[in-house]
Amino acid sequence: MREHGERLAIRAGRLVDVEAGEVRDGQVLLVEGERVAGVLGAGEPVPAGARELDLSGHTVLPGLIDCHTHLVGEVQSAAVPLDRSAAQEAFSGVRNARATVMAGFTTVRDVGTFRAFVDVALRDAIDDGTVVGPRMAVAGAYVTVPGGGGEITGLAPDVGLPDDVRFGVAASPTEVRVRARAILHGGADFIKVIATGAVLAPGTRPGVPELSEDEIRAAVEVATAYGTHVAAHAHGTQGIVNAVLAGARSVEHGSLLDDEAAALLAERGVYLVADIYNGDWIAAEGRRQGWPAETLAKNDATTQAQRDGFARAVAAGVRIAYGTDSGVYPHGWNARQLPYMVRHGMAPMAALRSATVVAAELLGWEDRVGSLAPGRYADLIAVPGDPLDDLGLLAEVPFVMRGGRVLKAPPEMRLPTRPI
Repeated sequence: MREHGERLAIRAGRLVDVEAGEVRDGQVLLVEGERVAGVLGAGEPVPAGARELDLSGHTVLPGLIDCHTHLVGEVQSAAVPLDRSAAQEAFSGVRNARATVMAGFTTVRDVGTFRAFVDVALRDAIDDGTVVGPRMAVAGAYVTVPGGGGEITGLAPDVGLPDDVRFGVAASPTEVRVRARAILHGGADFIKVIATGAVLAPGTRPGVPELSEDEIRAAVEVATAYGTHVAAHAHGTQGIVNAVLAGARSVEHGSLLDDEAAALLAERGVYLVADIYNGDWIAAEGRRQGWPAETLAKNDATTQAQRDGFARAVAAGVRIAYGTDSGVYPHGWNARQLPYMVRHGMAPMAALRSATVVAAELLGWEDRVGSLAPGRYADLIAVPGDPLDDLGLLAEVPFVMRGGRVLKAPPEMRLPTRPI
């Protein structure tokens, strides 16, 4: 294991510069401790005493970023998530965090858990080295209307729920402010509001607004005061518009996005985080498991519509940050969405930038992650071949480094043990 502060020289066959949108041959990436110290061009001498890691047969890229994950708990389904304790959900999160980082996603924005603040505990355990996982920005809990898309629905009216699964329930701008402050005081990094109904929440309708524009604005005002942002779950057009006008930083899903809403997103500089892969998984797995007809019908009604809206957003010049709804489908499959983005209008480099530098900008972490520029964390992945010719290569990442530490490498790879 390298000692903190030791210099490492990584020889890359090809290095993807996502900031410039270019691929360069024969580069050497210098790493000191946790961070990138510099990049040497082909033929430049490597500093004396540096240890070498040979990735000359690989394409080296920044660690990927998923801006819409749910690492806590088991894979979501149509079942009511009350048969497991918060402790059980946390231990599932440990497994899911490891699967995610080993898949090459070294940073995530985790956008909510039914058990409030279990995501905060998972983030902190990763940060202190107890758990192996990605860097996490977490929502703490959902801000949602009573009986809305962020509640556990489908229960008999006389069934009570634990307080931690209703922590963010609010029915007015005043209540939203109270809940948003409490969530941030509990350790959340940002606020997640549920602006419309949801596909997987029984009895709610994805196209119907739930939180009003004023209620979303209340959350935005609190988040702004604390130096952070609001992510707005919004499937329906009016819910999208409400979120944008209220000042949300990102719209999640955007399933029924029309041309006017896309133009508004572009005009206001609001990010779209659209999970255009997982509808296929829900359709196949939901039918195999016999999920309720209501859930499958809502998924069928939004899957292609969302992809059409995504194409509109690309054409309109909307800022698109990568997000997959990991946790609806199995963890570690995050990169499977990249080819879908190309299929629905993005250039390969634009899709890759959405999962690196653009995602970092959404998080406000562009000085830390998202590229391999000097001063950024040495979070990187490597794959054989050219992923810009086939983004599907990123579904199986053989090499992962996080903060200068190798987490995953092919068995045949010689890791550095002596100075060159």
